[in-house]
Amino acid sequence: MKRNLLAIAIPALLIAGTANASIEVWNKDGNKVDFYGRVYALNYITDRDNQTGEGDKTTARLGMSGQTQVTDSVTGYGRWEYEANTGKNADNETRYAFAGLNFGDFGSFDYGRNDGVLKTLTSYTDVLPEFGGDASNNDLYALTDRTKAVATYRNSDLFGLVNGLRFAVQYADNGDNSSTSHFKKARNDKRNSAEAWGSVVDWDVLDTGLSVGAGYAQTGGHKDAKAWSAGIKYDNDNLYLAALYIQGKQKYGWGNASTTRSADDLKTKGYEFVAQYGIDFEVGRLTPSVAYIQHKVKDASNYSSDAGLKGNDLAKYVDVGLTYDFNKNLQAIIDYKINLLDKDDIGARRALYEDSSFTKSQIKGTTKDTVALGLIYQF
Repeated sequence: MKRNLLAIAIPALLIAGTANASIEVWNKDGNKVDFYGRVYALNYITDRDNQTGEGDKTTARLGMSGQTQVTDSVTGYGRWEYEANTGKNADNETRYAFAGLNFGDFGSFDYGRNDGVLKTLTSYTDVLPEFGGDASNNDLYALTDRTKAVATYRNSDLFGLVNGLRFAVQYADNGDNSSTSHFKKARNDKRNSAEAWGSVVDWDVLDTGLSVGAGYAQTGGHKDAKAWSAGIKYDNDNLYLAALYIQGKQKYGWGNASTTRSADDLKTKGYEFVAQYGIDFEVGRLTPSVAYIQHKVKDASNYSSDAGLKGNDLAKYVDVGLTYDFNKNLQAIIDYKINLLDKDDIGARRALYEDSSFTKSQIKGTTKDTVALGLIYQF
């Protein structure tokens, strides 16, 4: 999603939420509370009737962020955010719910439902008008998106010694289906989700607009999943460029996982590249974007029921999009996903895994292009 709609990594900005459009409802005696929200009217259009994933994707989101001054150098903060979906098979989600303490140059600590530590890097390329974010596919890479029960320590400016040099360490004591359930100790034991831990470092290089970062995450449990990632971005004036590399490894495939079954390591890797340029008008701002996304698995035909598959790509597409900001509260988007998957790629079949059975026609449908049209109102 667009950068100013992303969950923001460092605590100072987490407190602010979507500060560019939030409503301050309380600010007195060192206590501050903001509310923010958005309505995202969205539809996916394809060239194939009844394709998996097409149709209405409208969502509504409401959040609250607050802070309280404990001492001159210690601030308490918290954030809560909830999203409701209105499309087919609509469900609701508590996106964020955490609280913590910020100790200034000594860093911050918080606990609750929050972003996985590697989201710091995956957010470099997760800036497309609608699509993108494939590196946050959590059954491939641990701690790349939101998860519950995470304890996170973050430090900005390396204890006040180096401007823009940040690092974070994180521990998840009971991952859920948004981050680590795919790596749990036993496939059908929902009470026994995998623990996870990770760290990340990134640096805004002087005042050049250039940022670089690297991170690592690992789960416990029999899958012993690991993820490595590195990213680079350039954000200066109207130009935004970013690239991400991520690699994952786990002991078992997506299906047939058990504590007694042996299997070769499942290895995945991904590449994401994004370019955007902002054009200001007398009224509003237009931001064209183009991206290339590819994630693949080694030897796809060796896993689960995928014997005979010829293609190793999990996701492969070119994305061309436009975002028009009327003002800070209203945006319109159009995003065209040019799908490069073949029907024999593992990614085409995995899109249908939730169905008990599927046909060759359905598999072919997951290789079609998709256009997203949306209008966003936020406050």
